[in-house]
Amino acid sequence: MEVIITGGGIIGLSSAFYLQQAGHNVTVVDRTDMSDSCSYGNAGYVAPSHFVPLATPGIVKQGLKWMLNSKSPFYVKPSLNGTLINWGLKFMKSATQAHVERSAIPLRDISLLSKQLYEEWTNVPGLSFAYDPQGMLEFFNTEENARHAEESVKAAAAIGLEARLIDKATLQQMEPDTAINALGAVYFPGDAQLYPNLLMKTLLAYLKQKGVKFLGNKEVTGFVTSGNKVTGVKVNGEILPADHVIIASGAWSAELTRQLRVNIPLVGGRGYSVTYENAPWKFRHPVILSEARVAISPMDGNKVRFGGTMEITPLNTPPRMQRVEGILESVKRYFPAYDIPMPSADKVWYGYRPCSADGLPYIGNTARFPNVTVATGHAMLGISLGPATGKLVSELATGQKPSMDITPFKVERFG
Repeated sequence: MEVIITGGGIIGLSSAFYLQQAGHNVTVVDRTDMSDSCSYGNAGYVAPSHFVPLATPGIVKQGLKWMLNSKSPFYVKPSLNGTLINWGLKFMKSATQAHVERSAIPLRDISLLSKQLYEEWTNVPGLSFAYDPQGMLEFFNTEENARHAEESVKAAAAIGLEARLIDKATLQQMEPDTAINALGAVYFPGDAQLYPNLLMKTLLAYLKQKGVKFLGNKEVTGFVTSGNKVTGVKVNGEILPADHVIIASGAWSAELTRQLRVNIPLVGGRGYSVTYENAPWKFRHPVILSEARVAISPMDGNKVRFGGTMEITPLNTPPRMQRVEGILESVKRYFPAYDIPMPSADKVWYGYRPCSADGLPYIGNTARFPNVTVATGHAMLGISLGPATGKLVSELATGQKPSMDITPFKVERFG
């Protein structure tokens, strides 16, 4: 079977991994050279603890409060863009407690499947990604978030995930390298971390060695259809024959699905990160600063990455360096002895995460064209859910029963 995958991020490459393993001819097409996508600049978390979707009660109200703060962690750029308005209305409708409760089990299941597959990948010759399964700490520094932390521990226990409430003294023992300004933390021992840059580099090399074809800096401009099948993918004037097509182009996926008359509410949520090598600031665990929505990632032995923000904005909007200032200032509030300088603009990474309208990914075959599988909308969980999504995509493309119930991820769930 000839399979064309649009998108060379972790979702596309994971899909290529399992489809190639199943014996299919795979070609990956990407609009970039595949060296600097969201799959590179993220926090590197493999996080079953992230079982709460982005669309939650209170997030819209909080977002409105942050609208005038150029350094805030969540921001939606006001726009008359029809796509953004449609997404926003559906997002607000999805942001309910009932939706949060419905989402917990499917997010848990796909996360645990992905973690299991990453552990299998550690034994694949040629793949290297500094996998570290030591768990994650989520700091809190207000009484309101302390109560939320207690609720998080209970919610995790209710779905069989381990989480522990850590007081300030215990937290300081777990992170002994500097004084910490926090009331406490939730410790998620089942979480893990990896170095995304190394993962992507070695996965690309591995797939090339296995015969997967890559077409970088190429634009998918359309599709050739016959009845209810897509028979070809148009790439810069050339037609690539296809028995099956995987659309995994991240924040650009909706542009492609629209050409097949499949509309999925999807926008780009921009995030920023800064990575320092051999830095003097020491962290023993991956850390989330809950009030600031900032991630701290000690990676690959000698690196630390600071990242965050969710900026819903058109894909051509210039970056806002104030967001990065906000990230680093937040770190200082929790770690007062750490003075982290603002880097030059060329040292700042930013990219667009594909955000669905309810915080769940879109994974499945389309009704109109059953030989087209969509895999996008993972928001901040792309790396975390990559291998599981790739395995599910391979199963869908080859007519196998999926490894888990993917009904909550239905592509056309919004109609």
